[in-house]
Amino acid sequence: MYAASREALVHTRSALQSALGSGAATAAAAQAGSELFSVVEALDSQRTLRTALADASAPAAVRETLAEQVFGGKVSPQTLATVKAAVSQDWSAQADLTDSLVQLGREALLKAAADQDQLDTVEDELFRLGRIVAGNPELEQALSDRGTAASAKRDLLTRLLYGKVTAVTEALAVHAVGRLKQAPAETFDELSALAATQRDRAVAHVRSAAPLNAQQEERLTATLSRVYGKPVTVHVEVDPELLSGLVVRVGDEVIDGSAAGRLAAVRKSLT
Repeated sequence: MYAASREALVHTRSALQSALGSGAATAAAAQAGSELFSVVEALDSQRTLRTALADASAPAAVRETLAEQVFGGKVSPQTLATVKAAVSQDWSAQADLTDSLVQLGREALLKAAADQDQLDTVEDELFRLGRIVAGNPELEQALSDRGTAASAKRDLLTRLLYGKVTAVTEALAVHAVGRLKQAPAETFDELSALAATQRDRAVAHVRSAAPLNAQQEERLTATLSRVYGKPVTVHVEVDPELLSGLVVRVGDEVIDGSAAGRLAAVRKSLT
C-alpha cells in the first residue's frame, strides 16, 4: 500500500476499535468480522458499487450516504460504522479498500478468538491446515483453480472443516479461499502468522529431518525467543528430504542448518 492507503487503514481500524469498544462482547467482534467479509463479497461482485465507494473525486459525505443506503439495516451498527469510516477515506487504489476491509474482518474475528482464549488454537489450526493442503496436490488444485467459482471452493472447504476446527478458524479459512492471491497453503500460513501477531509473537516455521521431542522443541523455542527478542511460536514440519538438521524460517529470514542445505551450498560454490 502507498502512504494514503496506509493512513486510511489506520483511520478505519481506529473506527472499528471504537465501534466495538474495549468491553465489546465476543459475539459483537465475531459478528463484525463475518459481516465485513460479507461486505467485501458484495463489493467484489458489484464493480459499479465498489467504484463509487472508492471514488476519491466524490465528497466523503456522498460516499458515506451511499454506504448507509446499501448496507444500513443489513449489518450491525459496528460494522456499518466501520464501512462508512472506510469509504470516507481516500485510498490509493480500489483494491486497497476491499483488502483493508478483509484485514479488519480478520482482526475482528481474531479478537473474538482472543476473548475466548482460543487464539493459540486458531493459530495452530491454520498452520496445520496449511500443511495439510500443501501435502495434498489434489486439494490444493481444487482450492486454487481459477476456473472454479469462489462459492464452490468455500463450500468444499466448509465440508472439510466442519466440526473439526474452531468457528473462527473455519470463518477465516473459508473466506480466504474465495479470493486467493497466492497458493492456499501460503494464505493459511499468513493467517496463522496474523494470529500470532495479535499475541505479540513471532512465528517460526521449522522443517526438521526428524521429529523433535518436547525437550528439543522447548530449547529451540527458548533460543529463537532470545534471538528475536520476543516470544516465538514454533511450528514443526518433518521433512526427511533434509537428511539431517533443521531449516528455520521467521518472516523473510531463513536459517538453513540442514545437510541438504549445506550440500546445495557446496554445489553452488563449485559452479
